[in-house]
Amino acid sequence: QVQLVESGGGLVQPGGSLRLSCAASGTIFSIQAMTWYRQAAGKQRELVAAITSGGMTHYAGSVKGRFTISRDNAEKTVNLQMNSLKPEDTAVYYCNAEIAASSSHSYRNYWGRGTQVTVSS
Repeated sequence: QVQLVESGGGLVQPGGSLRLSCAASGTIFSIQAMTWYRQAAGKQRELVAAITSGGMTHYAGSVKGRFTISRDNAEKTVNLQMNSLKPEDTAVYYCNAEIAASSSHSYRNYWGRGTQVTVSS
């Protein structure tokens, strides 16, 4: 059973910073891409940042230069450092990962339950 658990959300003032973390646990053979998504109230879920197992990164235009994604392959974690936060960054942030349970299993998408980030004065 594979689980993704996010942590680090909360309330922060505009211009502030937060660091989100996501830890994968369970029977895991390999993890490919790890991705952060977010969903604001009344809006569709959108990709925020992604990182491959080799460390290549991709960011949504709205967060480029403010957010940094990183991962620790040994610890099976992915982090999202969020700086210069804006009210429009308010959303539930979800962790997603492509995980194979064994060498004979294909990769599947797994989701965490999400962590709330609220940017408000």
